[in-house]
Amino acid sequence: MKIKSAEFTKSAFNESHWTTDGLPEISFLGRSNVGKSSLINSLLSRKGLARTSNTPGRTQSINFFLINESFYFADLPGYGYAKVSKTMRQDWGKMAEEYLAKRSELMLSIQLVDSRHSPTQLDRQLHEWLVFHQRKHIIVATKADKLSKNQLKKSLEEIEKSLPDSKIIPYSSVTGKGKDLVWQEIENVL
Repeated sequence: MKIKSAEFTKSAFNESHWTTDGLPEISFLGRSNVGKSSLINSLLSRKGLARTSNTPGRTQSINFFLINESFYFADLPGYGYAKVSKTMRQDWGKMAEEYLAKRSELMLSIQLVDSRHSPTQLDRQLHEWLVFHQRKHIIVATKADKLSKNQLKKSLEEIEKSLPDSKIIPYSSVTGKGKDLVWQEIENVL
């Protein structure tokens, strides 16, 4: 896909802040520090549009980015970061579940997992929720450039066992590996 424009439009802390123009949306979900912002920036060939941070748990809202004035990327808060209060973690979970359950504009959810680690219990719970609620989704295994071919193959097999019945795409924001495949999935739903 040719990106003509990409701009941050708003941060939503609750349902009343969501976009209201009815354009299709692609959501990005994953553990804190899994590389959501890097993936978004890589897909859009932009540096710094989605803010990256070395501090996990920074994104505490749903951030909407308008792409080509025709659809949105929705970056959801990362989950599973231990150094935030239990109440804040629950609020994030509630916000994400509300969005995923109610959003008719949501065309595709992209769940990110770190290819270097086994999917966590929270990764598996999110996946089960997406499958149970029949939400169209794919799994993107980030940081694929950090593993050898053999390690990546083993990792993808493990991810497939933990998160069955889902398309899994290995991805590197550094090399661009997987970028065309992710765009193909996005274009298919738009």
